[in-house]
Formats: sequence, structure tokens, C-alpha cells
Amino acid sequence: MPNIKSAKKRVKVIATKTLNNKMFNSALKTEIKKADAAIENNADNKAEAVRVAVKKIDQATAKGILHKNNAARKKAALMRKLNASA
Repeated sequence: MPNIKSAKKRVKVIATKTLNNKMFNSALKTEIKKADAAIENNADNKAEAVRVAVKKIDQATAKGILHKNNAARKKAALMRKLNASA
């Protein structure tokens, strides 16, 4: 455990940021799973579910949670599945 006041603060800040990143990552994975399920079940709202998932992926990239190439790969995979189901 740090003794210096600024180091103690950094520990608290990092814990908060880690929690926020975990929450956002969890929500991102949930949206991707919803989109996958909608595509697999051939639901009426599959295009909307993919659009929401792509938006969430873009937000994660903007926040620095995902690397831009990783985000592009995830979006391309979703689009491939969507187009194959059509």
C-alpha cells in the first residue's frame, strides 16, 4: 500500500477507472450477444440489434477500451453474419 498521498489517490482513481471499463466492456459484450442471437433466430429486429452493437463498439473504441483494429474486426464479423442471414 502506498504511503504518499498522491500515490494513494492514484490507486483510488485507477480502481474507479477499472470498474468503469469493466462495466462498459460487459455492456458491449451483452449487445454483441444480443445481435448474434437476433441474427441466429432470424428476428425482425436483427438489423436494429446489429446497429446498436456497432454503435457500442464505436463508443468503446472512442473511449480507448477497444483497439480500432479489434473494433473493425468485430463490426465486420457482425456484418458478415447479418448479410449471410439475409
